[in-house]
Amino acid sequence: MQQKIKTLIIFTLAVAMLTACKKDSPSERSVKKTEKKKQVTSIGFSIDTLALERWQRDLDVFINRLRERGAEAIVQNAGNSVEEQNKQLRYLMERNVNVIVAVAKDQDSLTEILTEIHNKGIKIISYDRLITNAPVDLYISVNTERVGELMAQRFLASNVGKRWYLILGPQEDYNMTLMQRGIELTTRGKDVLIEGIFYTDGWNYDLSYNAAVDLITKGPIPDAIICGNDAVAGSVLNAMDDYYPEHHIPICGQDADIAACQNIVRGKQDFTVYKPITTLAEKAADCAVSLAQGMDETNIVPKGSTINNGYDDIPVIWLEPEIVTKSNIDDIVIKSGFHTYGEVYRQ
Repeated sequence: MQQKIKTLIIFTLAVAMLTACKKDSPSERSVKKTEKKKQVTSIGFSIDTLALERWQRDLDVFINRLRERGAEAIVQNAGNSVEEQNKQLRYLMERNVNVIVAVAKDQDSLTEILTEIHNKGIKIISYDRLITNAPVDLYISVNTERVGELMAQRFLASNVGKRWYLILGPQEDYNMTLMQRGIELTTRGKDVLIEGIFYTDGWNYDLSYNAAVDLITKGPIPDAIICGNDAVAGSVLNAMDDYYPEHHIPICGQDADIAACQNIVRGKQDFTVYKPITTLAEKAADCAVSLAQGMDETNIVPKGSTINNGYDDIPVIWLEPEIVTKSNIDDIVIKSGFHTYGEVYRQ
């Protein structure tokens, strides 16, 4: 009897050891690997184009910040196409990402797909450009109306003259609406005449160049030109160089692109508006991760901070811009690490 009990104990121990040492089958390992992969927070980033220096910088900062937070980015570049952006947003939805961050090609072209995404429970952040007439959970941007105010205030303080012209970006970019509003509110009641506004369709800089050529060759040259961004300002400067190289006209833009900074220190462009892009992109990444983890958007933004996008009052985070001139470019642009001294002052 004792021998039978001893044999049973040895058999039981052997089975236990075999069970402990048993390796997962290939199918079991695959399931566990998939489950582990699903735990990674996945953020979709949909952007209309990466052709601009500005957007490349935003994306790099955004991706690096997500990595620091243990999340991954799935980036989709629409190549300046509304149709492609809609398709890519659907792809991100089907990938079942946790949150989608979108820079819209056309502010009013994403209603249908974003409604589907929202109904699926995926949070949506409108980045830098407000998406209108669609469900959006959060909007984060530099205060673009304030950008327009700063531009107009600077030209008014500089007494550049009263005949101004605006060469902006496309009308479907809501930032241009905000910028124009800031300019008009600041110049209201002042001795300023905005003689005309040109909207650069699709941010096509050949179009802004041609508009500038028509403007300076077919009538009196304006006293000042406000541009939708620094790349537009660069195309206007190219037109001036081609037709009136000895004539200086006050010109400004926004974004503090490296070419614009170089033109400022050379005296060709009067100023730009610096937007804290690094802070903006990092903040957007942080917000995306927080939303993915279940935080409510109303707990992310300052209390009562909203903007109406035609669909609803959207919680908004505003960052403040700064004027950059030749006299303060070192303090704002170089000391912040946005550009290096060598880049800005390159001969």
